Amino acid sequence: MENFVHHIPTKLYFGKGTISHLEESLRPLGQKVLLTYGGGSIKKSGLYDEVIAILQKGGFEVFECAGIEPNPRVESIAKGAELCKKEKVEVILSVGGGSTLDCSKAIAVGAYYVGNDYWQMVLESNEQKKALPIVAVMTMAATGSELDSCGVISNMTLHKKIGRNFTFPTVSICDPCYTFTLPAKQSAAGGADMMSHIMEGYFSRTMDSDLSEAIEEGILKSVIHHLPIVLQDPKNYEARANLFWNSSIACSGMPEYGKLKTGWPCHAMEHELSAFYDITHGVGLAILTPRWLRFILKKDPSITPRLVKFAKNVWGLENQDDTELAKAGIQALFDFFVSVGIPMNLKDLGIDETHFEEMAESCTRPSFSGFVDLSKEDIVHIFKMCL
Repeated sequence: MENFVHHIPTKLYFGKGTISHLEESLRPLGQKVLLTYGGGSIKKSGLYDEVIAILQKGGFEVFECAGIEPNPRVESIAKGAELCKKEKVEVILSVGGGSTLDCSKAIAVGAYYVGNDYWQMVLESNEQKKALPIVAVMTMAATGSELDSCGVISNMTLHKKIGRNFTFPTVSICDPCYTFTLPAKQSAAGGADMMSHIMEGYFSRTMDSDLSEAIEEGILKSVIHHLPIVLQDPKNYEARANLFWNSSIACSGMPEYGKLKTGWPCHAMEHELSAFYDITHGVGLAILTPRWLRFILKKDPSITPRLVKFAKNVWGLENQDDTELAKAGIQALFDFFVSVGIPMNLKDLGIDETHFEEMAESCTRPSFSGFVDLSKEDIVHIFKMCL
């Protein structure tokens, strides 16, 4: 078991009606509020009006940064940061999913950034920068951004998408009722995203961090159980609540405590896909993960015991020899993603192999070290397996 540091400074309100804590959360942080949100779903659901009413009643001065993209772009950071500087904003209120919060974290750092080259700011950021405080009202179970400092930002001009540590939210508010109106495809992609956050750390050379292993396997089994329920019954509170809490913990770092770092290879590959094709993050991860597992099992059979553990403890499979059991666990993962309606081939998304070499080069430079080391040629092969 490896050494680790636990540090999550965010206060989290979880459950029905927790929006009631919004004013008290904002009050000590400032009066001038930048309200950030995405494409307008919070207006359709009525959450926007609910938030505005709370802000007006509290006497807050509100500025808006709307239209943040599903894969948030550096241009949105620039817009929000410049607004913060101009209006002397004191606190950011992020209302939406993980993309809105990721962008808000970068804006919070950008508010103090000297200059206007915000892509350079993203490249330099590493959680040590001064930042505005953030209060987050979450509307989607997926990224777990409510309990971490990371934000993933895209520069579509350069075809780059990178994750950096910016700042933790001061307060996060997670009411599962706000996820009731999510379209099925977003719920499914969110489930794949949180599963990937677990699997990136689960497939590790460390086999003796028992609590972390139990958390990882427990979250995977919970998503496997509850995601089909919310697709059939979108307003099932217990299923939505379990998925939301799974999401929060999955990317908090805690499931990987005591384990060797893995490099998160599927995220590295998916970020390349999104940077070139602007696809849904969770869909890309679902397509990549089973193919990556098949490839590395063939490349390095010494990982078979880890995949057998996955097959037995997550999927309940047994009565096969270890090699077949390892393969069966991977197939069960693939079949699950198919069952929840995720397209499982890159061709279904209009992607061909035009940029595979360039994307693989960006991933490796010159190699990718992790659970199983990958070369540029390996990653090109995995991309081709996904077609």
